[in-house]
Amino acid sequence: MKDIVIIGAGIIGSFLAYDLSQYQLDIVLLEKNKDVGCGATKANSAIVHSGHDPKEGTLKAKLNVLGNRMYEDICKTFNCHYEKIGAYVLACGSEEEEVLKTLALQAKHREIPFELHDYLTILQHEPNCSDKVTQGLYLPSTAIITPWEVAISLTENAMLRGCKVHLETEVVNIEKITAGYCVHTSSGKIETRCVINCAGIYADHIAKMINPESSISIQPRRGEYFVLDHTKEPVVHHILFPVPSNKGKGVLLVPTIHKNVLLGPTSDFIDEKDDVSTTKTGLDYVKSHVHQLVKDVPMHQVIRTFSGNRPVGNTKDFIIEEDSDFSCFFNVAAIESPGIASAPAISQYVIDELVSKRLCLQKKTILPDILKRPCALSEMTYEKRQNIIKEDSRYGHIICRCETISEGEIIEAIHRPLPALTVGAIKRRLRPGMGRCQGGFCEPLIIQILAKELNINENEVTVEETGSNVLVSKR
Repeated sequence: MKDIVIIGAGIIGSFLAYDLSQYQLDIVLLEKNKDVGCGATKANSAIVHSGHDPKEGTLKAKLNVLGNRMYEDICKTFNCHYEKIGAYVLACGSEEEEVLKTLALQAKHREIPFELHDYLTILQHEPNCSDKVTQGLYLPSTAIITPWEVAISLTENAMLRGCKVHLETEVVNIEKITAGYCVHTSSGKIETRCVINCAGIYADHIAKMINPESSISIQPRRGEYFVLDHTKEPVVHHILFPVPSNKGKGVLLVPTIHKNVLLGPTSDFIDEKDDVSTTKTGLDYVKSHVHQLVKDVPMHQVIRTFSGNRPVGNTKDFIIEEDSDFSCFFNVAAIESPGIASAPAISQYVIDELVSKRLCLQKKTILPDILKRPCALSEMTYEKRQNIIKEDSRYGHIICRCETISEGEIIEAIHRPLPALTVGAIKRRLRPGMGRCQGGFCEPLIIQILAKELNINENEVTVEETGSNVLVSKR
């Protein structure tokens, strides 16, 4: 009998696995994909929002502010990327300026640093700013991260603390038993005292497995993006938001950790939860709206488009609660924006307000040292790179020229505690395939390395989930 089964290894499930693993508990983290962070965690704007925007009195407002304040230390602990680059919410005209005043009052009430800038002041910081802009709300505590990088580090360290992680394990049914629950999966069944449902887009599906009368309803809202290549001069220096609307925060310009720029997202409800296609209509919408914020966008430097689905609930807030009819069954659902920013605070809220009231939580007296994210070869000094290459020549064999990723780094990622088993998993850990050629040169070599290290045939290597094989056969 396990103490806790966590369903879903997105950033919320990963935070919970790590935070709960400090206690004397037998924990299992289940994920239907071959890697963690494969849902909304890998396809979003990667922003640690300041907390100025959510409606007063909501969990979104409370947990966003708390989460924002936690991230810098968390990322430092795991050697994950974090940059507090600040953001502007830009108003075009007097009507939108009134909205800025309301947002500024919310920021003041929540003790979030802010400044109101006129157009000429904004131009000093954002010379590419559109002349349609009349005023901006500057939010210096807004930051950017790489969300899947955080999820991977959290999960690895949860494993080192004793949490069991079962990948490629889909939950197919949940049954109430005397001592708790029997979770039926594609790999067998697990009996547990408690269940934490962090299944993202499918959280309503999981909730209804145990309680068909559950009121939780999740509708996917698709967001489509462009990715710009590195530019000689920055397109923008801060995150740029339009004034928010009932569809969300709007179409943004977001510098990334690795000096690309994201343009997007759209915000359209769709029927199919797994539909992450892009559309001409959606991408045209993004193009037309980014030009309202900046003068020049180098669309000729687009290297990729993608989309991701946000799990929008029916309460206009995060749903974090124990099922009303089934004790020790906790739903952590409808974690849309600002879900990434709120994630560490959501985890603490679940533990403090839900789990601790059902289980006796005793901290472990001894915990292993933190396993940090490996420093990338491209981030090292010349001297340190040379020393590593002397020790292992595979670190001198560059596989991805766009992002300067070596064979040694790829092999190391395959053999970490949370192994990279797919092309996508390698990409999330190290970035090969995220540069200008989008894997055109390096992907065949990565397939060869994966096949060799995993002792499988090259046509068995997948991009992501089972069935996404890159090669059909090998001559």
